[in-house]
Amino acid sequence: MDVRQVLLAPVVSEKSYSLIEDDKYSFRVHPRAHKTQIRQAVEELFDVTVVGVNVVNVRSKPKRRGFSKGTKPGWKKAIVQVQAGDRIDIFEGAQV
Repeated sequence: MDVRQVLLAPVVSEKSYSLIEDDKYSFRVHPRAHKTQIRQAVEELFDVTVVGVNVVNVRSKPKRRGFSKGTKPGWKKAIVQVQAGDRIDIFEGAQV
């Protein structure tokens, strides 16, 4: 799998931005990607040293509008901790 296929998008939320203070960054990743692939992709794309990777499967949530019922699809999230002093620039412009 190509490194650009592993990382799909950064996760934009209050919790993900509060983790930046601890040098942790959240990404939406490919459902079949594993920790080693995620580590290699982040190190290659952003030129940082990865200390740890945690992976979470976000469960699908039931949704309802009127009489129609359905579910939002589940997805996979990776929380990547980089070495102290390293920064990923795509997150730096945002203020919490």
